[in-house]
Amino acid sequence: MYKKLVIVTRKTRLQELIERFNTRSQAKFYIEHAGGQFEDYEREDNAYHSSLEMLRRSLEFEMPQQLIDRSLVPTFQFQKEDLVVTLGQDGLVANTAKYVMAQPIVAINPEPARFDGVLLPFLPNQARSAVGKVIEAKAKIREVTLAEIKLHDGQRLLAFNDLFIGARSHVSAQYLIRCGKAAEVHSSSGVLVSTGAGSTGWLSSIFNMASGVARFRGATAIEPFRMPWEDRRLIYVVREPFVSRHSQATIVTGMLESGQELVLESLMPSGGVVFSDGMEADYLQFNSGAIAAVRAAEQRARLVVQ
Repeated sequence: MYKKLVIVTRKTRLQELIERFNTRSQAKFYIEHAGGQFEDYEREDNAYHSSLEMLRRSLEFEMPQQLIDRSLVPTFQFQKEDLVVTLGQDGLVANTAKYVMAQPIVAINPEPARFDGVLLPFLPNQARSAVGKVIEAKAKIREVTLAEIKLHDGQRLLAFNDLFIGARSHVSAQYLIRCGKAAEVHSSSGVLVSTGAGSTGWLSSIFNMASGVARFRGATAIEPFRMPWEDRRLIYVVREPFVSRHSQATIVTGMLESGQELVLESLMPSGGVVFSDGMEADYLQFNSGAIAAVRAAEQRARLVVQ
């Protein structure tokens, strides 16, 4: 039984600009001075807040509503009685799903003319029907495999799309990588581990780059790689591995079957990080001595779909 509606929001670009420059007029001056179109920021802001107002009015069920900004999601204590609604881009869904446990998420697209919304099946005027079906236990739910990384000290991080393990800056990451019985030392731009949901995101850009290199060398282009959201496998790719006397590059990409782990041991005195879904501010330190194990998480995200 649900007792509260939790609506997860995010700041618009205009709101972030005003926070940065203190006033709307100063933000406008900065954008227009740089040759940008401030009207586009205003249109986006107006559309978002119009959608939020419509959403709140339409979701007047007999339960309280609570609005939380995406910046508070990692520390917010979601309860099993919470019914979660997100209003924003796909990334908001991904970053919320990691923290709501088994709660279903109703994801709303605030501006379909601007956002494709692969993870946003509902428009603001469809929100009441979607939430009503969840309350009545009649909603269609799609489960999404999450990736999980655990450090030897017990710290843990989940990923909806992908995990990044590497260096904070653009210096090379140094680590020992182990998959099955194979192990070697790497110097690279870091390791990306992707879920099925993430296979159309960051991972796709890596395959695009590899395909371009293949064509340049006269080889057959590499086809994009896709996996269903429910797939219990994960795919890992090492970014720009460098071969030297002290580093190798034979364990550069592969599939982790359900239950299989990819293990990495940091060889970096400082600056090593692990983050998920592009949220660099919410990271784990990965410095010398840290050992990380990556696998598909037992926990799954649950998205309400049409």
